[in-house]
Amino acid sequence: MLWNECVKSQCQLRKCLLEHPSPTHFYMSSWQSNRSAAYLLFLRTFLFLYSTCVLLASIIVVPLTLNIHFGYWFLYVTHWGFLLIVLTTAFATAVSALAYFKRHIDATFGLPWYVKVYWLLYNITIPVAFLITVFYWSILRTAKKSVNYAPNPVLDVMLHGVNSVVMLIELFCSAHPSRLVHVMQPLWFAGAYMLFTIIYYFAGGQDPWGNPFIYPVVDWSKPEQTLVVITLTALFLALMHLIVVGLASARDAIAKRRQSDTAGVYNDAFTP
Repeated sequence: MLWNECVKSQCQLRKCLLEHPSPTHFYMSSWQSNRSAAYLLFLRTFLFLYSTCVLLASIIVVPLTLNIHFGYWFLYVTHWGFLLIVLTTAFATAVSALAYFKRHIDATFGLPWYVKVYWLLYNITIPVAFLITVFYWSILRTAKKSVNYAPNPVLDVMLHGVNSVVMLIELFCSAHPSRLVHVMQPLWFAGAYMLFTIIYYFAGGQDPWGNPFIYPVVDWSKPEQTLVVITLTALFLALMHLIVVGLASARDAIAKRRQSDTAGVYNDAFTP
């Protein structure tokens, strides 16, 4: 009964929109007892600077190490995902900075556009980061005919492991909700990348080693196999979003229990 009520509460048009009654939840942490934006501003600035450094290192090191054209860097979903991380942490930092220096974000007529952009990126980036980490270490790295996608071992871990850690930190230290009905947002990203692989294949594109695919498991010369992989990936991405919603709900429940103020922030993903 409770689950039915939760699902019913989520199947509402207003929950599909990027609207939330309290803009403070986008620049305050669930764990803080005051209303200062400084704490998240400091953390988000660090995450943004770190992510930017890793991104630049990847853009420089990968083509030089593999002796390939710079354009090949843009083929891989890992790099798309890390670009998302940089954009997400950039907008997160901007939201916190505006709240800190302006002391207030006006949401009288709805959330400002930059808060909505941050929320959209947040909803997409976290499940995608989890997917990239699991996909890379469970499939690509264990394949018998493994291609050296990340020749630098340190950069390898940063791109395919620490990427999820960065977004976990953003998730656990934030206060705004993650909603079930926003599951379509990461799927839109997945659809965009799938469309890119199709166009690239039919345009005669190849990977840096001359193969007619970007990933061996996404080979459009074998459409049946590829469609199965894409379908399973979409389902797994939806599962990652569900896990994010659960983690956000657990975050807020634990944070409220630790705080004496019972009117603290909450995650409305399962609120009727």
